[in-house]
This record gives sequence, C-alpha cells and structure tokens, in this order.
Amino acid sequence: MLATLVDRAGIELSTVDSALGRWTHAAWRPATGEPLAGLVDHIWYFEGTLAHAWETVFPSGTLELIVQLDEPHRPAGGSQRYPPLALTGMQTTALTVEAPRGLCRVLGVRVHPAAAYALLGHSFAPAVGATIDLCDVAGRSAEELGERCEAARDAAGRVAAAIDWTEARLGRAREIAPYVAYAAARIERAGGDTAIAGLQRELGIPDKRFVAAFREQIGVVPKRYARIVRFRRTLALIDAGAGSLAEIAGAAGYYDQAHMSAEFAAHAGRSPTAYLAALRYPGSSSLAADPL
Repeated sequence: MLATLVDRAGIELSTVDSALGRWTHAAWRPATGEPLAGLVDHIWYFEGTLAHAWETVFPSGTLELIVQLDEPHRPAGGSQRYPPLALTGMQTTALTVEAPRGLCRVLGVRVHPAAAYALLGHSFAPAVGATIDLCDVAGRSAEELGERCEAARDAAGRVAAAIDWTEARLGRAREIAPYVAYAAARIERAGGDTAIAGLQRELGIPDKRFVAAFREQIGVVPKRYARIVRFRRTLALIDAGAGSLAEIAGAAGYYDQAHMSAEFAAHAGRSPTAYLAALRYPGSSSLAADPL
C-alpha cells in the first residue's frame, strides 16, 4: 500500500506498508530558479524497517551526502559499517549495501558532481566508487548537518533542515572552471549521447588540460561521465516502460540493442532482462534482496 502527498514546501511525503517493509519517505527537488537548482538533484529521507537485508543501487552520475541517524549501513556481507556521516563518491558500477536490523533513519543529499566540488571545495576523483567520512571533507559543518537532522521533529523537517544547510554552504562555494561546468551540463542535457571530441573542439581547450580539469572537478574523465549519464537515462527509460529494449536502445542513442545490453551490464552487473526480473522498491530503481 502506497500513499503520497505534497506539503506546502514542495516536499513529497509517502508511506509504504507492503511485503517489502514499512516506511515513510520524504523527497524534495529544487524548482527552476531556486538557489539549489542545478546543484542538487534531490534531497530524500527514509524512516522505517525493511523486510530484505540487501539493497542494490546503480550509478546515477551524482554524489551523495548521507546522514545515518541509527546504526549505519555496511557493504553487503562486510563487517565494517559506513561512517554515520558519509559521502558516497560517483558510482561506476552497482553497489549493494546491507541495512541494519530494526528502525532505520537515513537522509541523503544527492548533488551533481560540479556542485559537490563547488560546495565542498574538494576534488572527489579519489572517492569514485568509494564511501568516505563526510567529516574528513566538510569538518564541523558535516556534524552540524547531522545535528540539524537529529533535532528535526519529523520527515519533512529533516528534509527542510538539509535544504537550509545546503543553501548556507552556497556562500562558501568554490569557483568551478566555467568550461568544465559547461561540458558537464551539455553531457547531462544530451543524456550522455555526446561526442566528447567535438565538445572539446567547440570549447577550444587543449585535450589534456580539458580532460585533467574535468576529472579533477567532476571525478571521472568526460567519456566515462557520458557513459554513466547514458546508463542512467537507459535505466529511467526501462523503469518507465518506454518501449521494447530495442526501442529503448535507439532512444538512448546506442548503435543497437546488443551495444546497450553490454553497457548496461558493465554498469549494473546484470542484463536489462535480469534487471526487469528482479525485485524493485516502489518508485525506485533500487533492488531488494536477501543475503545469498
């Protein structure tokens, strides 16, 4: 059973009671013209219990600031838990995490990579595919985010606290190279179907300088970023049931279905058919599973 409403602040609140578990979920996306538009993809909050221990998430071309208010998650099958305040770098492959038993309260701020560099003043190339302690990057400010979320009274309040915290950091944002921001935005708008060599020539920036600056400020080289963004678009088309796999391959700009399937498997660790057959959480691309 799923029930959803939107409050006055534009925060979408959902409650789920199903075989997958029982939880409350809150989410907010900045509207065009708002201070965080173009910086933050969305901010979300989860509170509840899950029936399945493992959750698999897929590359999205973003980074995520995570606040865990209860026992932290850990890598599936691992013994060491993630930091309570964490930053997950850009994923290039599927990631499976194990949720704690009992009540789980987690907030996430999903940011575009250029925004992460600007807001946190740090290169995240070493964090690609990894989860690091947010306090090592943001210091006392990270602790303040955790404290604000803990003090808030409900799901919407915790999302609102994260919005305020993120907006406050805008005043300390670091300047990103305009041509890197432009290139990343072009790749995003094209859904990853971008000729990187043509983009570099258009900008008139020497190849090595362009690639090095892009990797420093985005986290991966331009071609890798375009592949991740195209995978994200493909995943969204599949989730939406936008046609046959062959039709989706064409819509996403792949040469053919075989090419799309190979790229999908490289990022998701499974074929599109296997993904469609897996157990998914409602309104999400994440997969639910129990330990093997």
